Amino acid sequence: MGEKITSFTDLNAWRESHALVLEIYSLTKSFPKEEVFGLVGQMRRSAVSITSNIAEGFSRGSHKDKIHFYRMTVGSLTELQNQLLIGRDIGYTDTIKFSELAEKTVVVSKLINGLIKSISSRIL
Repeated sequence: MGEKITSFTDLNAWRESHALVLEIYSLTKSFPKEEVFGLVGQMRRSAVSITSNIAEGFSRGSHKDKIHFYRMTVGSLTELQNQLLIGRDIGYTDTIKFSELAEKTVVVSKLINGLIKSISSRIL
């Protein structure tokens, strides 16, 4: 068995999402300055929202509340995937970096959906 999960930072979904946030901040540093209040801000907020919703969901007492926040996480992740596509399509990131980050979003999505399924199975 794995180690005991006592904090949201113990969740693989949070750890992978946190790494994604750091990569998004690094990537967006190279975006044009005029995007600071546009795409840069949106991408950073979406990425941070992913980890924040995981943290908040973890702290909730009821399974229903946990699932609610983890589903909101999926929404933020989908927003970030859309924003990455926009960044690629307008030339702010190359296809290699885009592919790396897109793959990381898929990994995070699978981990979050795993959390949702795990909690849902306890409700039934």
